Amino acid sequence: MPELPDLEVISDYLRREVVGAEVQQVAVLKPIVLRNLYGGAPQQGAGSPVTAVERRGKFLLLPLASGAFWVVNPMLAGYLRYHATNERVPGQPFLRLVLSNGHTLAYYDRVLMGKVYLTPRLDLVPGFAELGPEALDPGLTLPAFAGRLSHYHGEIKGILTNQQFVAGIGNAYADEILFCAGLYPFRKRKTLSPAEVSRLYDCMHSVLTAAIATLREKMGPNIHEERRDFLAVHGKGGSPCPRCGATISELRARQRITSFCRTCQPGTLIQQ
Repeated sequence: MPELPDLEVISDYLRREVVGAEVQQVAVLKPIVLRNLYGGAPQQGAGSPVTAVERRGKFLLLPLASGAFWVVNPMLAGYLRYHATNERVPGQPFLRLVLSNGHTLAYYDRVLMGKVYLTPRLDLVPGFAELGPEALDPGLTLPAFAGRLSHYHGEIKGILTNQQFVAGIGNAYADEILFCAGLYPFRKRKTLSPAEVSRLYDCMHSVLTAAIATLREKMGPNIHEERRDFLAVHGKGGSPCPRCGATISELRARQRITSFCRTCQPGTLIQQ
C-alpha cells in the first residue's frame, strides 16, 4: 500500500516529468478502476495539460488546466508506471494516460481495490473532504496532535491509520512508528501517558521524514516498485528485532499484517 513517504517521492518525480504535458488520450482497459464523476465517457480528462502533481494523504492528484482532476487512490495494491509510450512494459494496465511528452502514465492494481477518479471537484472524491491534517504538517504541533488524539478511542494502531485523525499513514508506517516509540500496537489510546504521546509524535516525524529521504535514493524513476526492505519491523515477521534481537511477531487480520517486537513493545491484547 503506497503511503505518505512513497507518494511524496512519486509526486516529486512526476512533477518534474509531467507538468506542462497535455493528456492526449485516455485509454480505459478495465473500467472497474475508473470513477468518472462527470458521468459518461472520460473526455474531460483529455485535451488539457497537467498543471501540477500533488499529494494529499494517500491520494495522488493531477489537476488539469481545464479544471478537471485525475485523482489516484491506490489503496492496498495499486501502483503507477511511467514509461515511454512506445516502450513495451510487463503487465496489463487498467488505465493509461497518454501524454504529449511521448510518455504514458498507467495505473495497475493487483487486487482490484484501488480507484482512479476523474472529477471536477476534489470534495466529490469519497473520503477526501474528511481527511485530517497531514502527518508532517508543520501546523500539527504536539499540543494539536495530543488534542486530536484525545478524541479517539480504541487501539493506537487503528487510530494512526485513521485518515480522519492524520492523513498519510497506513499499515506499514504505523508499525514503524509504533516500533520507534516502543508502543504495543494494540494499546488502548486512553492508557497512553503524556510522555508516550510525545514519543509517538516525535517518532511519527522521524520515521516518515527518514523514509522519504531513503525512498528518494532508492526509487528513482521506478515508481512502480514498492520499497520496503529498509523498514525495521514491518513485514519482517520471524526475523530478529534490530533493537534487541528478539524474534519479530506478526499478526494477520482483515487483509493486513501487524509486525512488532514483543520485547521492545510489551503489551497484551486483554486491556481495561
